[in-house]
Amino acid sequence: MKSGTMRSVMNVNWFTVAPGIWGVRDGYVNMYFIHNAVEKKWVLVDAGLKRSASKIKELADNLFWPDSKPAAIILTHGHFDHVGSAMELAREWDVPVFAHLMELPYLTGLSAYPPADPWAGGGLVSVVSPVFPTGPVNISDHIQLLPQDGSLPFLPDWKYIHTPGHSPGHISLFRKRDRVLLAGDAFVTTRQESVWSVMTQSKILTGPPRYFTYDWPAAARSVQELATLEPETVATGHGQVMKGEEMRKMLHKLADNFRELAVPVHGRYTKEAAVTDEGGVTYVPQKINRLTPGVAVAAGVAVLALTAWLVYRGRKSNALIS
Repeated sequence: MKSGTMRSVMNVNWFTVAPGIWGVRDGYVNMYFIHNAVEKKWVLVDAGLKRSASKIKELADNLFWPDSKPAAIILTHGHFDHVGSAMELAREWDVPVFAHLMELPYLTGLSAYPPADPWAGGGLVSVVSPVFPTGPVNISDHIQLLPQDGSLPFLPDWKYIHTPGHSPGHISLFRKRDRVLLAGDAFVTTRQESVWSVMTQSKILTGPPRYFTYDWPAAARSVQELATLEPETVATGHGQVMKGEEMRKMLHKLADNFRELAVPVHGRYTKEAAVTDEGGVTYVPQKINRLTPGVAVAAGVAVLALTAWLVYRGRKSNALIS
């Protein structure tokens, strides 16, 4: 099957990224399965939404064997749409959940993330972003620290890169032998701020989702570091798989022109980043207060559009399994 081509197993939309790597999309967010053929083990990267557990398990049963469970769950970060099913799956499977040290406060109940930024621009999803959960969640019983040397448990061919900016302990995963990059949300391949792009999954390489990115200078450095890897294939937390020379040109363009292409003009964190440490958030820039009737109407339209889309997706999934 061609890399990135979407297929369905019952009500699960899945796709191949590269040999031994598969993705599953739940609505607007992606999760990934990495197979270690030598040790006959697999690892789940990110845990999607709270509703995603059944889809993850169903695809695992089809990719591997019935009632299959991973050796571990690895989180690129702990935002609600990447950690939603982590607790349920970790308990059911009795497996460790690995994350970066700087992400632990948001996964162990110590701290919420910096508030979402409705002024980040880019589309109506940003406007309604304050309704999205910012945590914290508490999966202390299963959480484990990633090794400090960049290695990944159960994945000897892979390394992780600390790519903060979108979240303090955000990581991206890289397999050197064929230059596959699982970027998480360090950058994405659709305009996640746009309702239309979210619904259609239009393909474009762009910066991290604006409404949750709290430190733009750090985000820029992260993209620049990932560009130096010269990836052949990229798969991100949102959007479609991209690969080849054209993708690399787009990634370098983003890295070289990050402020112009990715950073909001008037966002809450545009001029000043939130400050975090190993205990969580210690400082947040002052909130922007300029709600207007036009913005309120736009927010209402966005909510209606997203609700209609989710209802449609739910009915479509039910039709597939009925």
